[in-house]
Amino acid sequence: MIKTREDIFEHNREWAEQQLQNDPHFFDNLAASQNPDYLYIGCSDSRVTAEEMMGMQPGDVFVHRNIANMVNPLDINAASVVGYAVDYLRVKHIVVCGHYNCGGIKAAMQPRDYGALNPWLRNVRDIYRLHREELDAIEDETARYDRLVEINVQEQCVNIIKMAEVQKRYIHEHYPTVHGWVFDIRTGRLKDLQIDFEQILHNIQKIYDLTDGQWEVSVPR
Repeated sequence: MIKTREDIFEHNREWAEQQLQNDPHFFDNLAASQNPDYLYIGCSDSRVTAEEMMGMQPGDVFVHRNIANMVNPLDINAASVVGYAVDYLRVKHIVVCGHYNCGGIKAAMQPRDYGALNPWLRNVRDIYRLHREELDAIEDETARYDRLVEINVQEQCVNIIKMAEVQKRYIHEHYPTVHGWVFDIRTGRLKDLQIDFEQILHNIQKIYDLTDGQWEVSVPR
């Protein structure tokens, strides 16, 4: 059903009234501060809504979205979000969540000129290039796209773990931990890719250590 602007504002009015009926101080508390445990980095796809599929409420999740859920070190937007979430909001968990049937992933696997999108999609194409042997061995096209969705999430998790803010806070507080998920848009279910945070930290320490400190890898449960 297509909603008009009037429909949206009417729904907003009803929603606000319902929140006040449930809790007269709802908006007072919401305006006072935010203290989320989770930073969610997902795709801009209109079919994937972070809070709804996670069962979270306003104030529970700090959200950043872009095409194909990328964390490019040259993207000041994504870097600022991660830095603010880690240093100021003190989130305990950073989630990178991709989704199957991702248009950005599919586009990156096509030999086609997408104009202004080319520089952004190049980051996904670089991941395809690095994992091309595994991906090209998958004969089924849908399964191949699905696998690149998963690999892309894993690589973005690694990009986050390389960041100085994440490393420095982790060696002092053992937080935040980084997680890789995929939303299966065909079933509505979340899939945990079981990102091995400890192993990634160990593997990148020699090259990407930005802390001047002794790393103690012990992931809280």
